[in-house]
Amino acid sequence: MRLEISRYVLIGISQISAAAAPREACGLLFGSANRISDWQVAENVAETPEIHFEIDPRTLFTALKAERSGGPPIAGYWHSHPSGDPTPSATDAAMAVPDGKIWLVAGGSAVTAWRAVERGALHGRFDFLAVDLID
Repeated sequence: MRLEISRYVLIGISQISAAAAPREACGLLFGSANRISDWQVAENVAETPEIHFEIDPRTLFTALKAERSGGPPIAGYWHSHPSGDPTPSATDAAMAVPDGKIWLVAGGSAVTAWRAVERGALHGRFDFLAVDLID
């Protein structure tokens, strides 16, 4: 499967991720199941942000409330791996609900995209998405 992502989204996520290192950065993705057009940074409220991420619930609830009122739909989530590996970890898979949402992982100079599904190819939870950049 393929996913279209705005170039400015990837540039922004990469810049925030680099600035947050050695902590993991995280946030929300907006758009549709096959196209990401916007993003948002969220505070990482994990107890160990150097190796885990947890999106600030206030940010998530605010975005959900806005979505229900006609705001931009939440298409998924993004986070960084300061280790440089842009592949979802087994911990990421354990956290992911198989709801079809997109998970973007930034590591080093690379960003990869995945869909959270039942019986995914990676860790039984994620299927890889090829990324097409759009302006």
